[in-house]
Amino acid sequence: MAVYDSVFSGLGLQEWCDSSGQDGPMSMADLMNQNSGADENAQVSVWDIPFPSMDALNEACGSFPQSRSLTKGLEEGFLDVKDSMSIVLDPLTQPLSWMLDGTLYTMLATPWWIVIPMLLLVVKLVTQSWKLVAFVGVCLSGLAFIDHYEYAMQTLSIIFVCAFICVLFGVPIGIAMSRSNTMQRLTIPVLDMLQTLPPFVYLIPLIFLFSVTESKLYGIAIILYAIVPVIRLTNLGIRLVDKDIIEAADAFGMTDRQKLYKVQIPLALPNIMAGVNQTIMMSLAMVVIASLVSAPGLGVLVLRGIRNLELGVGLVAGLGIVILAVVLDRVTKASLARIDSSRKV
Repeated sequence: MAVYDSVFSGLGLQEWCDSSGQDGPMSMADLMNQNSGADENAQVSVWDIPFPSMDALNEACGSFPQSRSLTKGLEEGFLDVKDSMSIVLDPLTQPLSWMLDGTLYTMLATPWWIVIPMLLLVVKLVTQSWKLVAFVGVCLSGLAFIDHYEYAMQTLSIIFVCAFICVLFGVPIGIAMSRSNTMQRLTIPVLDMLQTLPPFVYLIPLIFLFSVTESKLYGIAIILYAIVPVIRLTNLGIRLVDKDIIEAADAFGMTDRQKLYKVQIPLALPNIMAGVNQTIMMSLAMVVIASLVSAPGLGVLVLRGIRNLELGVGLVAGLGIVILAVVLDRVTKASLARIDSSRKV
């Protein structure tokens, strides 16, 4: 006799429970109890009463759904709408595949003696620091010296594309949130969900929607994971602009568009750049995890070290990721410091 038989009997549902024509597969615990000859009519002590979960109620009433029915229903529902979603999402996300594949091909097909100087030139333009240029040059040369140049360029290519798209979409969303309290109330729960969702969970629905051979699979996962900081800090930066400055802009007869581009965004730029910094860091973190779904780069070597128990391969690749993280962090922070210094002048 199940613990909760009396519940269904008291509600007058015993006939509904007895009408169940199908029983799910027997659980391992039930199978072990049956094999051990456990007495089904034995009384259960108060101490051993199970929580009235779906499985516990199913033992008392075969018509009551089990917990695996819930997960199976979610899976079947997702698979039912998969084709319809793919028809809409494939054309929208195909440009992301082209951008990722094109950037990867360009970075790898271009000789190192062109790529590395170009990267150093970009560092010099955004930071105006020869010390940082030398530091980045030493880091990239070190990765190339240990034959990790190709993997490092693959990782940087993915980060460049995904971070660019995060900024391209994240900054306008943050601006829209700052200008509308309703938009902020609707967006914050979505951002909270994206920020707290475990990174591996991002990959589960995407694997069903897209082929593992398509680069947009890991691209979308990286973008969804990394876009949150730039949205939040753009919204925060614009909302923190001094109200007196906004009143002065109104006194000069500025339109909303002029206030946004000539007052609010310039004053909020340090916060926006801080969001860009965090977005780049999160993109790098997700690139490593995305190697599970065919994302190229240093994450592939880390995964190889884990799968094959190759300690040296995993540690060296992990060190390469740390070097890239330090380089990207120093460059973005130097850019932010330059923006702050120019504002003070």
